[in-house]
Amino acid sequence: MGVAGDICRKVTTLAPAQIAVLDTICTVLGLASDLAHAQVTLYTKARMENFLVIAAQIKPNTSYVQHKPSLLGSTVYALEEPLIWRSISMGEAIHGQREWALGMWMEMQVYPVRDASGNVIAAVSFESSMEEAHVHGHQLLVETAQLLLSTVKIPSSSKQYRSLSASDGILIVNEHGKIIFANSTADSIYKVLAVGNIVGRRIYERQAHMGLAQKAMTIQEPCEAELSAGNMVLVQRAIPIIVNQVTACTVVILTDVTEVKKKEKELLIKSAVIQEIHHRVKNNLQTIASLLRLQSRRTKSQEVKAALRESVNRISSISVVHEFLSQQDAEFIDVAEVARNILDLVIQNMLEPDFNLQTIFNGETVVFPSEQASSLALVINELIQNSIEHGFVGRHEGIIGVDISTLEDEYKIEIYDNGIGMPPSFNPQLSNSLGLQIVRTLIESDVGGSFALYTDNGTHACITIPRKAKGGV
Repeated sequence: MGVAGDICRKVTTLAPAQIAVLDTICTVLGLASDLAHAQVTLYTKARMENFLVIAAQIKPNTSYVQHKPSLLGSTVYALEEPLIWRSISMGEAIHGQREWALGMWMEMQVYPVRDASGNVIAAVSFESSMEEAHVHGHQLLVETAQLLLSTVKIPSSSKQYRSLSASDGILIVNEHGKIIFANSTADSIYKVLAVGNIVGRRIYERQAHMGLAQKAMTIQEPCEAELSAGNMVLVQRAIPIIVNQVTACTVVILTDVTEVKKKEKELLIKSAVIQEIHHRVKNNLQTIASLLRLQSRRTKSQEVKAALRESVNRISSISVVHEFLSQQDAEFIDVAEVARNILDLVIQNMLEPDFNLQTIFNGETVVFPSEQASSLALVINELIQNSIEHGFVGRHEGIIGVDISTLEDEYKIEIYDNGIGMPPSFNPQLSNSLGLQIVRTLIESDVGGSFALYTDNGTHACITIPRKAKGGV
């Protein structure tokens, strides 16, 4: 049940089937208001004698209406709304005026609303400024909007009944397929298409580009399609209004989306270019890593070999991030996926053949912008490298684990091993280790987090990043 239904159930004596009729009307009330360029208010009798209740109210997007506080759900004494009371009591359509504010008069058209048995259950009023009321074609628009409200069934697709904007073109086609109204926007669109005087033409003319309206009239269902005409791209909606199983008229709405489509195309091209750049960066990084591996094989110095191997892993960890970016549109990366790939990569490059290593990975999805994800990739690489290089001296097996979790105020990344732990005299804060300096700088400067290193049945590295830091999302 909608808002109107909730109000009516509480303060009226309407039956459920009658309330359902008003709820159905409310599904197209916004479109009716925009079509009529008028504020639309739905009134029904309140449970209290001689009182009305406002069950629904909406202002148009297509015309300016003086602001007044919303009266939705409020009750009004019948004498204060004589036109409404008369329409509900007598079942008449009434045309009059009302004083909207001191010295400000509005054109008011009121129509009775009937249930399936023909009983009057409510009244709908269209209120327009006096200037709007004298615009050519205004009366036809109001009558068409009222006809829409009085005949609408439960929409098969609410998408076609969505509201209008001030820049939409509006056409009305009569039961014979003749265009009897076009607003200034529709006129302008057709002038660009080299079609003058669109009013009076028939939808069957090829120049009118109105095949969708023909289809809507035939199947008696609203239709929507994108249309390319000349250099323009239009979204066309055709909404037939059915009276006694006959199409009384059809509302055709034209939305010029040429610039939107142009921008979408530009964005797609830019996205493809960016993905290609990431792909090439990844390939270049892998080429550099291959050259360093080749250099490592040629040198006899174990110290040089170790330094080159560390450099290869650092380059490869950055490459992993660019590989992810080359495969997706967004500039955001799941750090858990990156960490899993780096764990496999480092083990593959650094682990001795006779060492038995077990890995444990528990990673929740934690999404970061690519810049921060690259920093975290380097950090994770350094910490896993340190565990393999220093954590298992004198041992032939071990465990390395990665835990990534989301807490209420922070993200937590923990990398641990069950190795020998840190020497008692080792102070992480005073260490000259290049790897730890890289880790601390990247965590504190790039992602606004903190880093702690401690021994507990092995070495534990704990990274915490506030959820409101510039990296997290």
